[in-house]
Amino acid sequence: MKNTLLLALLLFLLLVKTYAQTEAPAAGVPIELNTQKGTIKGTLLSPASDGKVPVVLLLSGSGPTDRDGNNPAMKNNSLKMVAEALYAQGIASVRFDKRGIAASKEAAMSEFDLRFDHYVQDAAACIQKLKADTRFSKVVVLGHSEGSLIGMIAARQAQADAFISIAGAGQSADKVIRQQLQGQPPMVKEAAFPILDQLAQGKAVPEVNPMLAALFRPSVQPYLISWFRYDPQTEIAKLKIPVLVVQGTADLQVSVQDANYLVGAAAKGKLVTVENMNHVLKETTSDRNANISTYSNPTLPLAAPLIPALVTFVKAVK
Repeated sequence: MKNTLLLALLLFLLLVKTYAQTEAPAAGVPIELNTQKGTIKGTLLSPASDGKVPVVLLLSGSGPTDRDGNNPAMKNNSLKMVAEALYAQGIASVRFDKRGIAASKEAAMSEFDLRFDHYVQDAAACIQKLKADTRFSKVVVLGHSEGSLIGMIAARQAQADAFISIAGAGQSADKVIRQQLQGQPPMVKEAAFPILDQLAQGKAVPEVNPMLAALFRPSVQPYLISWFRYDPQTEIAKLKIPVLVVQGTADLQVSVQDANYLVGAAAKGKLVTVENMNHVLKETTSDRNANISTYSNPTLPLAAPLIPALVTFVKAVK
């Protein structure tokens, strides 16, 4: 939800030369997905080719994150850079603004009516649209952060050819939030943990301490309940397609252990650990302030080993 990512943030080679960042390609062409609530808008970036090319569907993380990996508080262009880097290696991509976000505002639902499953349905519909497009040889789903869970469910439902998780949680969201709150004062934990317990059981909490309203306000609870019921390890285990799990060692929000959970549960999983890569896919140091500063720096390139890992995986998918 809108404040989840921000709260989490507050809480808590040869191949490299070959895949170096290149000059940005054309802006791409618009692509649209019609829903009952309105049109979801995105960008198709496809290299010129005499034959079919693979296409990667990029799914953004939590909160008001747009197709480029940005939100109103932080601009880093992470997903835009991924799309452009894939383009440079002959791989098409589609990225879109989630319903209610940026150019997809007309497809918004009220906060009370929105469910996690709506995002899954949108992603699945986009996969089906790409599978029907004769320009593409295969459809690979790449989910970043919350988009990882959305993507793994949608990939199974719509029968994608492969799945990539980047910085995806390895446990249900209620457990992740609980971990992020562990470092807070006792009064915060004493107020928050019973709410988390009830929501995880599918029960709404009518009265919430004002200091926790940003995370647990009644209008957002239906979404949280719908989100909490999914266990990433259970969902990724259902995939019978190739799976790549990518995790940065400098991620302040998702740990390497989360990646281990996912790849351990996946039937056909492979793990790639990127040293010093943080949650927005940029290289950083062990200094927390320096890490956080990258969230708002769109000029920083992606962590160098990331794209070679993605390209190698996508091109190997049969």
